[in-house]
Amino acid sequence: MQKGQINVQTENIFPVIKKFLYSEHDIFIRELISNAVDATQKLKMLASAGKTDSDLGDLTIHVKVDKEQKTITVSDHGIGMTAEEVDKYINQIAFSGAEEFLQKFKSEDTNIIGHFGLGFYSAFMVASKVEIVTKSYREETPAVKWTCTGSPDYEMEETEKQERGTDIILHIAEDMEEFLNENKMVELLTKYCRFLPIPICCGERSEWVTPEGEAKEGEEPKKVEVKVPRIINNTNPLWKQSPADIKQEDYLKFYRELYPMSFEEPLFQIHLNVDYPFNLTGILYFPKVKNQIEIQKNKVQLYCNQVFITDQLEGVIPEFMMLLHGVIDSPDIPLNVSRSYLQSDANVKKISSHITKKVADKLEEMFKKDREDFEKKWDDLKVFIEYGSITDEKFYEKAKNFILFKNVEGKYYTLEEYKTHIETLQKDKNDTLIYLYANDVNTQHVYIQSAKEKGYDILLMDGFLDTHFINMLEQKLEKSRFARVDADVMDKLIEKEDANISKLTDEEKKSLQEAFEKCTDKARFTVEIANLSESELPVLITQNEFMRRFKDMEKLSGQKGFYGSMEHYNLVINGNHALASRILEETDAEVKEKLIHQLVDLALLSQNILTGEKLSEFIRRSVDMI
Repeated sequence: MQKGQINVQTENIFPVIKKFLYSEHDIFIRELISNAVDATQKLKMLASAGKTDSDLGDLTIHVKVDKEQKTITVSDHGIGMTAEEVDKYINQIAFSGAEEFLQKFKSEDTNIIGHFGLGFYSAFMVASKVEIVTKSYREETPAVKWTCTGSPDYEMEETEKQERGTDIILHIAEDMEEFLNENKMVELLTKYCRFLPIPICCGERSEWVTPEGEAKEGEEPKKVEVKVPRIINNTNPLWKQSPADIKQEDYLKFYRELYPMSFEEPLFQIHLNVDYPFNLTGILYFPKVKNQIEIQKNKVQLYCNQVFITDQLEGVIPEFMMLLHGVIDSPDIPLNVSRSYLQSDANVKKISSHITKKVADKLEEMFKKDREDFEKKWDDLKVFIEYGSITDEKFYEKAKNFILFKNVEGKYYTLEEYKTHIETLQKDKNDTLIYLYANDVNTQHVYIQSAKEKGYDILLMDGFLDTHFINMLEQKLEKSRFARVDADVMDKLIEKEDANISKLTDEEKKSLQEAFEKCTDKARFTVEIANLSESELPVLITQNEFMRRFKDMEKLSGQKGFYGSMEHYNLVINGNHALASRILEETDAEVKEKLIHQLVDLALLSQNILTGEKLSEFIRRSVDMI
């Protein structure tokens, strides 16, 4: 048996760091600023614990881009380092000073970002040489300068530095000079650091002010342009504050801060504030979701101790919550060593489940507290709630208490209320409850009126996801079936024991069917005779519920499959209508054919499927018949 210690060659680890540790080169600024924030937070903790007499002073972190010198400098006024600490934390790769500090101050309320001790080395992804000039908060220790060109060799010496803190000076490599642009740097700082707890300054911005005492009486005061430090970040973001102290206008203001290009206000928001069994804060906004799934997977942003990590949150929140906007901040979401990707584990699943529960609880609370207001919001919430119910079983179990049906009159019912509302009349002979619905009140008006005349109620199901939602509900609701009002004649959609008696003999039915088949496209229409009420229309167009649903689902998925290519209808002739008898009695073949064409075209017109040349023929024929 052989035992030993794995030997890590330092000359091989720098290329790994430079090429593979971080997914994007621009992450270097996030890591350096995070280190600067940690150094500042450590000093504040020492001061609050009474372990230093150092005057904190201005703690602003400064980022300076020098295009001429080809350098980027990150300066903080934090805890600084001694020569021994530089040797310990910089010269030993992956020895995290933050982790050691956390161990020492376990009982303190910490807000330290770093844990792995690798962030500093991201500087070598963009720099050909890196210098550290640092002075510890311990006044008796000298300042230190450390220099390295990205190889295992470094130089370290004493130097002069007046103020406490650390300057990281990056000499940018030739192929990385895109970062020597102050506007780009401001953009990166805004992306990664816009909510860090220590002020970050990069360059200056213009401000127009009115000088005191210069305006004469009766004159409009003149404003002058002055340069002020450009502070990048909001050090006290709304999600870190107590919900009890926040007004609604504060939430709207923060939403506009997050999404300056959004011109619509959100419907409402949920403020997350959890400290057990994991730490999680955040604000999730409900935007007005249009009648389609607008999943933009970069609208919810993940932060770790106020450092931006990612806006690709698959796995942290369920897919249906990608419809939301907002911020989640948690130090307990596991990240890989570069803090660029999430690592899937039990904690992520717990956090995901908890967020889902909080959202469902909020929606139920809104419904119970002010149902009228909830109904007003329903059309904007519907896609979100249906999507969640279809894809997440636990969400549906909560949502079934506040899912609403809206009928064609605009009245709202819960699932249970609507079942009670229709179960007396809308059960068929097999005791199955039939939920009738329309998805276009104008196009399906004839069929809606036919249902209403029988005392039936019709739901309006015109949503983008309604076909999938109906399929899901049929599996959940016992002895229930959904049928669109034009899927068949009403007497067949809700079959009763007392069926209508036919006025026609079997021979007459056969003759009538053959006459209509001669005048219609057999590939597109199936002709059938039905025993309907005399007051029903003479000819109806219906489309099989099953076939149409599959066609709708194929359309939603963006695929043109088997059902999408089929455009087939049922042509239903009311054998008990007076016009059916008239056609049978007509001896002039030309008149009979014209009458059949007219009745078929009227049925097609009622379904909005009579177009082009066929529509023109119908119009000419109608004029002739008048």
